[in-house]
Amino acid sequence: MSDVKREAGKASSSVLRTTIVTGALSAVSIALFLTPFGYIPWLAGASLTVMHVPAILGAVLEGPAAGAIIGAIFGLTSLVKAATAPQGPIDVFFTNPLVSVLPRIAVGLLAWVTFKALGGKRRTLGAAAAAIVGSLANTIFVLGALVLLGALPLAAAASVFVANGLVEAALAAVLTVGVVAAWKGIGSKSGKARLADEDKR
Repeated sequence: MSDVKREAGKASSSVLRTTIVTGALSAVSIALFLTPFGYIPWLAGASLTVMHVPAILGAVLEGPAAGAIIGAIFGLTSLVKAATAPQGPIDVFFTNPLVSVLPRIAVGLLAWVTFKALGGKRRTLGAAAAAIVGSLANTIFVLGALVLLGALPLAAAASVFVANGLVEAALAAVLTVGVVAAWKGIGSKSGKARLADEDKR
């Protein structure tokens, strides 16, 4: 009976943790949208974005549902920005969910698949690969949609991919590995503390 209660407690704790982490990373995504921190000045007036990193972190830390939810929030903020405060002729295309929302949902899902395949004991490698795949997915799917809709010539899309996409992938990998390492360290310490408390009972 105690084993059943223990498993039920673990399941309840896992759901609560996933809800809290998903909510926190969703809040970070919205904060990045509302502040300049989501975009880093880059070459020739362009910017590098880290808006997709919370979705990648959600997928790595809590699974595909968390990654997809946070990615959808990122996509919706992009859609809202394009609809309410467009900054160029291409922005109007981001009012289309096929450009702004669906690619960002895919970010979380593909990041989770990558981490699941390469994670386990090689957690750092898995986190870095998940970040790179998720970031490149964001770049390729968004640019691909813009090319298909006639908003961007293929040559221009390729130029953006090289100038921004590769650097954003590297940046996402650094940020993701750092946060995951810190999170797992906290989790390990809290787990040891919990086991010590149980031993005392």
